[in-house]
Amino acid sequence: VVLTGLGLSDRATEAAITKLPPAVTLSFSPYARNLESWIALARSRGHEVMLDLPMEPATFPNEDPGPHGLLTSLSAEDNLDRLDWVLSRGSAYVGLAGSMGSRFTASRQDIEPILRNVKERGLIFLDRRSTESSVVADLAAEIELPAAINNRSVDERQASRVAIDARLAQIERIALTNGFAVAMAQPYPVTLDRLAEWATELT
Repeated sequence: VVLTGLGLSDRATEAAITKLPPAVTLSFSPYARNLESWIALARSRGHEVMLDLPMEPATFPNEDPGPHGLLTSLSAEDNLDRLDWVLSRGSAYVGLAGSMGSRFTASRQDIEPILRNVKERGLIFLDRRSTESSVVADLAAEIELPAAINNRSVDERQASRVAIDARLAQIERIALTNGFAVAMAQPYPVTLDRLAEWATELT
């Protein structure tokens, strides 16, 4: 389970770090303030840490990945500069978790230089799979980049107790069938509550 978008709300971030078990990975927004101190706190509580990588969604510009988001309209050099900026925001992280990105991850020409750079740095990449057209899984296998693909976003379309519990049950079934599963979530109060309770029941 990877919780993304952390660091933007102090209350939500502190709750995620302190309420969730260490097995939940925490991914921080590169736009967060005091990022190093949040990362240090998360690691002191035993959490593995990632950074969110904002990328262009198909709904751009209505949904905006921010001033340092990777865009299909930019050159590879410009996007690599933006990747550098994101990676310079913190330390002691194991990799990057895709944020938005439904247009960017569907474009091999745009995502390939990024994934090759991530591999050179010895990091992992987690694809949010915000589109079925994402080329990340195939490309990662081709270039031998350690990657993970999101099986379910537990609170994306509906952040209600019933919807989240149903998604977590799906994740359990996928894990039992495949041997593993990846879930992504956001630090909504209801999500934190459901994850904390769900985690106590897992063996």
